[in-house]
Amino acid sequence: RARVAELAADGEAGVAAVAAELTSGQEVDRLRDAVESTLGPLDVVVANAGGSPVPPGPVEDLSEEDFRRSVDANLTAAFLTIRSVLPGMTARGGGAIVTMSSAAARRPHPGSPVAYAAAKAGVELLTKDVAHQAGPAGVRVNCIAPETILTERNREWIPEDVQRRLVDEHPIRRLGTPEDVADAAVFLASDRSAWITGVVLDVSGGGVMV
Repeated sequence: RARVAELAADGEAGVAAVAAELTSGQEVDRLRDAVESTLGPLDVVVANAGGSPVPPGPVEDLSEEDFRRSVDANLTAAFLTIRSVLPGMTARGGGAIVTMSSAAARRPHPGSPVAYAAAKAGVELLTKDVAHQAGPAGVRVNCIAPETILTERNREWIPEDVQRRLVDEHPIRRLGTPEDVADAAVFLASDRSAWITGVVLDVSGGGVMV
């Protein structure tokens, strides 16, 4: 809400903030209705909710509760978001949906939380299935899979020596920025990608090559 207030103060029109629990279908529908009542029909949706509530560790140490939490936060939230907005886009004959995966889903890695990686792999297949289903109605659905992104949180959490080591693991010798991911999302949401659907775009500095 603070960011919305900043944008409004700068003269930006058409911004709104709505809080919702994205693992609840009812809450997601309420969010959709609130946004559409303020901004009009949704033409572009980025399903960006997620994260790993569970740290990396052996699969035998992963509880059922923590596994379900990871799946709900990532895969269930993406599913409920798509389910909520797709009928309107289909009825209007067009739209673009962008989902968010992770490099953790693109290759096995001992440092990846297994439940998070599995959930993100599910997001990728969900994206492709919906792209196949919704394409005839003019709705495109694509996915972004970022590698390590230097968000404010990661700058604080990842020690500088570890950041330097991670840089060396990428052919493009730097870590990603939020702007790298945002630029990819803008491309996939725009008419510049009008004949692209069902793809997973690795925003990884070459850290993942599939």
